[in-house]
Amino acid sequence: MAMIDFSRNHFELFGLPEHYRFDPALLDRAYHLLQGEVHPDRHAAASETEQRLALQSSARVNEAYRALKDPVARAQYLLSLRGIDAFDDADTSLSVDFLERQLERREAAAAAMADGDARALETLQDEVRAEARALEQRVSSLLDVDRAWDAARVAVRELRFLAKLAADIDAMLAAREDT
Repeated sequence: MAMIDFSRNHFELFGLPEHYRFDPALLDRAYHLLQGEVHPDRHAAASETEQRLALQSSARVNEAYRALKDPVARAQYLLSLRGIDAFDDADTSLSVDFLERQLERREAAAAAMADGDARALETLQDEVRAEARALEQRVSSLLDVDRAWDAARVAVRELRFLAKLAADIDAMLAAREDT
């Protein structure tokens, strides 16, 4: 029975280069191939030990896939491979300008929600997503080209902030559609 090597990192598991930027189709293909091999249903007739190993392997493959699929989690994972905790609770520093801009956006989103202004929410969402895409490009350069781990850590913290704001605006838009 072929099971995964638990000593391999997420990139090695899927046969991908250890880079922030890679072809997402390669990740999807490798995931489906690997999940097909280790899925517990394929090992239903196996021994209890092999079934447990299949379950653990499947869980590890799913965890690795989720980490590499998500831009924030992927950057966090790459930094963790270098011993850097991007989200260390002791370090909450982000630039004042960045935080003020996000606070203004949150206030604008709350006002738009209160006014029932879906167009304003969509505009904010577009702005936040555009900034996040630009920041992903920067994170890619910092991690893959410059190997500037400290600068990447700060950029990843900002990226997480933007992802949370985008999710919150998505929730506001969904709540508007439900009413």
